Amino acid sequence: MSSQPCRWGFLGAAAIARKNWKAIRLSGNGVITAVASRSVQRAADFIAQCEAEVPQSVTAEAVEGYDALLQRDDIDAVYVPLPTGIRKPWVLKAAAAGKHVLCEKPVAVHGDDVAEMIQACQDAGVQFMDGVMFDHSTRLAGIEDSLRPGGPVGNVRRIQTHFSFNGGDDFVGANIRADAELEPHGCLGDLGWYCIRFTLFVTGGRMPESVSARTLTPIGQGNAKVPGEFSAEMRFDDQTSAAFYCSFLTANQQTALVSGDRGYVAVDDFVLPFYDGSLHWTENRHDLQVDNCRWNFRRVSDGRRVDEFAGGEPDAQEVRMVRHLGDIALSGQLESHWPEISLKTQRVLDACRRSAAEQGAVVCIESS
Repeated sequence: MSSQPCRWGFLGAAAIARKNWKAIRLSGNGVITAVASRSVQRAADFIAQCEAEVPQSVTAEAVEGYDALLQRDDIDAVYVPLPTGIRKPWVLKAAAAGKHVLCEKPVAVHGDDVAEMIQACQDAGVQFMDGVMFDHSTRLAGIEDSLRPGGPVGNVRRIQTHFSFNGGDDFVGANIRADAELEPHGCLGDLGWYCIRFTLFVTGGRMPESVSARTLTPIGQGNAKVPGEFSAEMRFDDQTSAAFYCSFLTANQQTALVSGDRGYVAVDDFVLPFYDGSLHWTENRHDLQVDNCRWNFRRVSDGRRVDEFAGGEPDAQEVRMVRHLGDIALSGQLESHWPEISLKTQRVLDACRRSAAEQGAVVCIESS
């Protein structure tokens, strides 16, 4: 592997990019070379604000326009936090320019767009990866062990996830996530993407056979609406079922429950870990004890943990993510899992949208 760091370019100065700025700085194998925005001043302001808190040894260059950044020879990988509605052409251009791609989620407007983006990256010999940070946490391996055959959960029967926050009174009018042109999937894309992804993690990437979903509360700017509150039910070919709820209107919650015939696993912070030096989950096998007139429901819970900071440290999940892509970029050893799981997530999202448009009708998903 090359001793040269992975040289990153940012296509945009979105708020989430600040978190990944710090992640790249802590990665040990990456450096941010340039940041592009529609105006050079916006890019310069972004760099100055990030440098004030997380300085690099070499100051990143502000670039006007995304094309100008993609034409540079000193960029190996690009981070694309642009709105979903305009993301596809820039991923295609990045691939054509030979840049590895870390793409924010939801990846695209439709699964066919994702397939085209992935194909462009494959043809160019560059990696495609989406920005789901928890995929890179060491906690997933621990949870996987809790779900092993013959383990404390037994055979998995049910998966339930919930991801929500209350955006407040100004959210609809001021936030692009309520803009149907820029973020057409609303809370389903912004929050439900994680619920779908966690479900696919539990099933080992196995797709549901069918989904039934509803937009519970539409929100929007003008006549166009996006999901502001959304729920879905999924069925798998082995009688496993899953459900999720996501919302811009409900208080902070990011819980996951995986239930089996012997017990269940509970995760209270499956997307953004609570601030701590360890990440936690519990194995539960509660016991109902009946003795004539005496009925006692005994709590049986075992706390599990891994040593990993919630964020902003070299072992945090977002740092592991950018380090992983940096390693791929430097080695040239592409990994097929990341584009494949992105496309699967988008295909489930698409089926949810179709079902919701048909008032909860059951939509079958092709196995391919």
